[in-house]
Parts: sequence; structure tokens; C-alpha cells
Amino acid sequence: MVSLYGTTDPGDSDAPDREIRLLKNPDGQWTARDLRVGVTAQGESRTAALENLDAVVEAVESDGGHSPTDDEIRDLGVDPESARSQVDELPDVLQ
Repeated sequence: MVSLYGTTDPGDSDAPDREIRLLKNPDGQWTARDLRVGVTAQGESRTAALENLDAVVEAVESDGGHSPTDDEIRDLGVDPESARSQVDELPDVLQ
């Protein structure tokens, strides 16, 4: 396991308020975890795991997403009205 220190800005690794742990998995993949934010990412290399982690941290700390548009929902083969009005219970694993 490797511990790195950085900052809240994923691109700035000089400030001491970001702690990242790297772990090489038995399958050869790397896992990177940002302990302050509490998110994890994987990659085929250390560099890839850290880059993936930076993307996750950026998405979590900024407005890194948006609600899907009707066109995006249709592209998935789903009727937007039907998707928004669905009242089914969540599967057990999501509750």
C-alpha cells in the first residue's frame, strides 16, 4: 500500500489535506482511494487508477453530472414520461 498526500484540487498534489491510498490487487489491477472524500477507483496501472480517482473526486466535489435529457433517455430505448413516473419499489440491493 502506498500513501500519497495532496489537496482538494485533484490536479494539485502539493497540499497536505488529501490522502490517497494505493493498493495492488491480486488480479494485477490497482485500487486508489481518497480517504478524505471517501471514494475509490480502479485502473490497470497506478497512473490509470489515480487518473480515474481524480475524475471521481472532481465529479463528487463539483457539479460533475446532470440529469439526463429526454433525448438521452430515448437513446437508451426508454420513454422519458414512463421513466419519470415509475413508482416501482427499489430492488433490495438498492434500499
